[in-house]
Amino acid sequence: MILHLRQGKWSSALFCLSACLIATLTPSASAAPSADLRAVRAEVERLQEDAAEAGENAQAAKIQLAKLKSQLATVQQQADVQKQSVQSIEKSLAAIAVARYKSTGLGEGLELLFSSDPSLYLSAAGSLENVTRKQAIELRKYATAKQRLDATSLTVGDKLRLVQAAEARYRAQAAQVKNKLAEAEKLLTKLEKADRERLLKLQAMDEEQRRKYSLQQAKLANAVSGRAGTALRYAVKQIGDSYVWGASGPIRWDCSGLTMRAFQQAGVRLPHSSRAQFSYGRSVSRSNLQPGDLVFFGTPISHVGIYISKNKMVHAPRPGAKVQIAEFGNYFGRKKYVGARRL
Repeated sequence: MILHLRQGKWSSALFCLSACLIATLTPSASAAPSADLRAVRAEVERLQEDAAEAGENAQAAKIQLAKLKSQLATVQQQADVQKQSVQSIEKSLAAIAVARYKSTGLGEGLELLFSSDPSLYLSAAGSLENVTRKQAIELRKYATAKQRLDATSLTVGDKLRLVQAAEARYRAQAAQVKNKLAEAEKLLTKLEKADRERLLKLQAMDEEQRRKYSLQQAKLANAVSGRAGTALRYAVKQIGDSYVWGASGPIRWDCSGLTMRAFQQAGVRLPHSSRAQFSYGRSVSRSNLQPGDLVFFGTPISHVGIYISKNKMVHAPRPGAKVQIAEFGNYFGRKKYVGARRL
């Protein structure tokens, strides 16, 4: 009897211990994520933020590349015009030389005229009796035009090298976007299937909470008038849309793509680059922020949003996140607040 009771107590104790171990080792759906899972999530989000920053760097390089290409085309056109001018003067000089030779013979003058150094002919022209005033004028025109063409040709070479460097920067930043996103995906694939599913579920839950919060805060845009209000209302309509680098709508956005398209609705034309947008409008102090102002982050600038009220902005954050309304202070994540512009 005593043995039976003791065995019953041991069985009960073992059952309780087993239950405790199972409860400890098997996470419930509502349990907090493990430290390892939180670390993976934080690292994935960091890589996604890095990808977004590289994307904005690429957009800035793309703007600079377009500007340099335009400058190159202008100087190339100028060089073509100058080349035609030089060729025209050369024909005029040749015609004069032939006419003079037929009538009097040019001797030394003809040899100098067609030498490899036109300035030699120009310097000796004053002492040649067979050089007319018309020839002297044409020679001076030739020397001036040739100098201009040479200078422009050097400029073309310089601009071409700048264009090539800008193209290289753009390609490097675009590759950086892909590399960072590939690193993030690699981290996720290393997780056990259950952990990966749990992480995705946690992200989805957080995203849904953020969406509900954003839609609630979006009502603040209804009271804003003018083009600031037009831009804000357009931007908040995109809440829940996905972030995609280089996208500017209608259902996918990056940060500067969203602000560019929002202000386009209000009649304001902006480039697709947060860094380039910072040069538009007028500077606004932090204490004087108004709904519709563009707010910028990062050194160098790599993020932009539209201020809505009370240290909140609507923006497209990063890959893996949706267009939303978020709070900011002196920093937004790792990016420092650098200023605001009113359009």
